[in-house]
Amino acid sequence: MAVTITAFEHSPDRGRGLARDMRVRWALEEVGQPYDVRLLSFGAMKEPAHRKLHPFGQIPTYEDGDLVLFESGAIVFHVAEHHAGLLPSAAHARARAIAWMFAALNTVEPPIVDRASAILMERDKVWHGERLPILDDRVRNRLRELSSRLGEADWLDGAFSAGDLLMVTVLRRLIGSGILEEYPNLSAYVGRGESRPAYKRAFAAQLAVFAGTPQSG
Repeated sequence: MAVTITAFEHSPDRGRGLARDMRVRWALEEVGQPYDVRLLSFGAMKEPAHRKLHPFGQIPTYEDGDLVLFESGAIVFHVAEHHAGLLPSAAHARARAIAWMFAALNTVEPPIVDRASAILMERDKVWHGERLPILDDRVRNRLRELSSRLGEADWLDGAFSAGDLLMVTVLRRLIGSGILEEYPNLSAYVGRGESRPAYKRAFAAQLAVFAGTPQSG
């Protein structure tokens, strides 16, 4: 029986692949695991039935028999742990890939999300013009460090892993901002992620929701 994940019925990203179910879709596509998608309205996300799956009333969730998970990073980790293709078999390489998963979500993503939130919700504040350059600098600091570590390599630590999958989805939030483009190796890195067949399938599936096309993975 296929696993079931939840996603926005009407995604705020308008089909750009930025909603966090994209990470889970991509992981499942990479390992060849079929999945069904249950679409939720914003109202349904806050109802008791969904809060039993996700205590904070968000998406995505993951259901596989009697196993229910929430938080995109935890779901991707579970998928990677139970299906070949997203974590190396060698113990040390596996540990490093997991470290990059944490780095993507705990170190690189927070300043990027802070910046996006400020642009979306604080634009009308009198202090917005002074605060945004500070947030931009925080993002640049992280990208500078990441760019230095990546160098000319294709992926963060040898072969593509779940660490790269999460990092690419985090960096994609900066596309069009002009900031990511200041680091050509990171732009190319994101492009390599987007060119993977599994990514393209996941993106098409999420875009189909915005287009109103029934879909499953």
